[in-house]
Amino acid sequence: MNQRSNVLSPLIITFVSFAAAIVLAWLFWKNSNVDFVVLLGANVLFFLVSIMAFRMQYAAMHDKNPNVFIRKVMTTMLLKMGIALAAVMAYVLLSGKTFNKPAVYISMLIYLVYLVVEVGLVMKLNKNKNA
Repeated sequence: MNQRSNVLSPLIITFVSFAAAIVLAWLFWKNSNVDFVVLLGANVLFFLVSIMAFRMQYAAMHDKNPNVFIRKVMTTMLLKMGIALAAVMAYVLLSGKTFNKPAVYISMLIYLVYLVVEVGLVMKLNKNKNA
């Protein structure tokens, strides 16, 4: 396994863990009022956004100017929040009366977990001398 894919392993593990948990919950709690398709979509969305944000921050980490890294962190934070807001707004508009509040709330918890994993990953890489 090369260095780059090894770096992304916490995000991949988080994605697979959430996907498995959502599918298992879907199988065991079919009668619940949670829309599991929305949760799976949110998991995929936040995984892809986290990888994109991490790649931007990883590239900025190697710049000689430390301000570049700070700007990229702020940019990716705004980008992730904007994408999450746009996704919720699109879901509200498209779902109409079938809007599922529990799925949106659980999706925001998924967002927070991805945020914690990504920040931990960046902090771990930033401790290295050559990062």
